[in-house]
Amino acid sequence: MKIPTRLLPLVEDGMVDEVISQLMSGKEADVFVVSSNGNICCAKVYKEIDQRSFKKAAAYREGRKVRDSRRERAMSKGSKFGREEAEKVWQNAEVDALYALSAAGVRVPTPYGCIDGVLLMELVTDDQGSVAPRLNDVTLSKEQALRDHGTVIQDVVRMLCEGIIHGDLSEFNVLVDHLGPVIIDLPQAVDASANNNAKWMLERDVNNMTNYYGQYAPELIGTQYAKEMWALYEAGDLTPNTELTGVYEDDGEDADVDGLMAEINAVMEEARLRKERRLEAESDQE
Repeated sequence: MKIPTRLLPLVEDGMVDEVISQLMSGKEADVFVVSSNGNICCAKVYKEIDQRSFKKAAAYREGRKVRDSRRERAMSKGSKFGREEAEKVWQNAEVDALYALSAAGVRVPTPYGCIDGVLLMELVTDDQGSVAPRLNDVTLSKEQALRDHGTVIQDVVRMLCEGIIHGDLSEFNVLVDHLGPVIIDLPQAVDASANNNAKWMLERDVNNMTNYYGQYAPELIGTQYAKEMWALYEAGDLTPNTELTGVYEDDGEDADVDGLMAEINAVMEEARLRKERRLEAESDQE
């Protein structure tokens, strides 16, 4: 196929041997199947900010550390230089998260590096060697749903122990290979200790997954894994091997009205995004 403009420098520099096909075009990036050093892998080409449809990026960036004060000031002012630096921070968030989570044992694609806004990483495949399907394209048995839900919850625990929350986790951001679920798409990853939106984003992530798997295993509906793990995290008692029960009892404290409204708004926003993704998926299939 014709080499995309953004991938041409990597081909010329020998980082990419061949661009084989386009895998998908998403809201924040285009993904290609490429050959690099004789291995088949993914090349994720991030879109420019004016082409990206991911909303409310500021809520996700809150708390991200920028070592250079000049860069931080430029980003806050929104200058051209500041926007360029913000883009680098946005892209590096996924690269950093992938390296940290891969080392922590979370099932994510193995990263190979990020060059000029192009992330090279493992191509997740099924047992036939084909590109692994997204979770929303897979039909599950009750037993598989319970098993895979447990895997995802344990991975979310490991992520939280690393101080990372996915921030946009759903059946559209999980691939399924022969070993089970693989979490993908992390440019909006949230700093759990520094972002004021961390708690409700975690709850939204976990509830998205529980409700999806709950279609196949109804006993999952109504479980409180997110509240349970957040309470343990705040108390400093959460470990990568913590076994959760899905049961959480409120301590009876006064309701957090602002937090409740944030959760309600998050649910409404997620419903809108789900509809948008469904329409995108339907359009891709036509």
